[in-house]
Amino acid sequence: MTEISPTAAPPYDLLTMGRSSIDLYSNDSGAPFVEITSFGAFVGGSPTNIAVGAHRLGLRSSLLTAVGEDLVGDFILHFLQIEGVDTQYIPRKPGTRSSAVILGIEPPDRFPLVFYRDNAADVQLSIDDALAAPLTHTRVFEFAGTNLSREPCRSATLFAAERARQSGATVYFDLDFRADQWHDPRAFGTAVRAALRLADVCLGTEEEIKAAAIRDRSAVVVHHSRITAPEVAGELQPAVEALQGIGPHVLVVKKGARGSSVYLPGGEVIQALAFPAEVVNVLGAGDAFASGVIYGRVKGWDWYQSCRMGNACGAIVVMRQGVANFMPYEGEALDFVKKGGGF
Repeated sequence: MTEISPTAAPPYDLLTMGRSSIDLYSNDSGAPFVEITSFGAFVGGSPTNIAVGAHRLGLRSSLLTAVGEDLVGDFILHFLQIEGVDTQYIPRKPGTRSSAVILGIEPPDRFPLVFYRDNAADVQLSIDDALAAPLTHTRVFEFAGTNLSREPCRSATLFAAERARQSGATVYFDLDFRADQWHDPRAFGTAVRAALRLADVCLGTEEEIKAAAIRDRSAVVVHHSRITAPEVAGELQPAVEALQGIGPHVLVVKKGARGSSVYLPGGEVIQALAFPAEVVNVLGAGDAFASGVIYGRVKGWDWYQSCRMGNACGAIVVMRQGVANFMPYEGEALDFVKKGGGF
């Protein structure tokens, strides 16, 4: 790849790294999972969603994931290529499978989710794959916490974050806690705390922030010997302070219908109000939020404006069936903000 001068604008605004999948979402909204009769097929995976969302908002986006030599991989790549997200750095991994996710939709608060990630292609992302990606040619690098759950993707992600940051990119770390992807919730916390030193901005829900501070197994709910939900005793503030003390300059907390909060160095906290939304499917709202925040920061907006944009993108997506396929476009999101009271 041709090197660019230090003063030239990087060819990418955003490079995301992590999982991708075919998402099968229930077409029978409100039906119990066992009574679903059909599914809609879409594309998902947190970093994939964020890349698509940011691209629809007008950023130059690229994605580092991996797919198998299978038809699901074709499905994922075809969608990304139509969207305009750069896929040239996405390797095929022989002998692996592209991932799948199945989701029930029982609004307002039940969205049962099943991951199919045995022998997942994106878990096989390597340091060589990271070296082939434009880590030194992007303004923002974003990665997900699920990347850290298994090798070789864990080492490749840490390598990528280190390389991107050394090259001047702003590194965003979305905690993306999926309990069933970890053999022990304390492993999630340990991995997160090791990665935080490489992040400039950390994003997570209140539950994810608390989960990242887990050190005691008794703080986690376990059903049938399988971890199903993190519940950390105590308030959010101690967990925020613990994570900020490790590395990230900024911690952004996603609070759903209560908006979002930005914890800055020195103790300042910025609160951004949410937008009213009639919930259809909450899955992916956080990815839409991240897309909006990154868009705002790349545009030079302050944290309040950026989080309002993120809140707007999240609200739009929760009123729709899926995630990547339903991300808002720039004009749509800006109109939504305007109608909702503006910045």
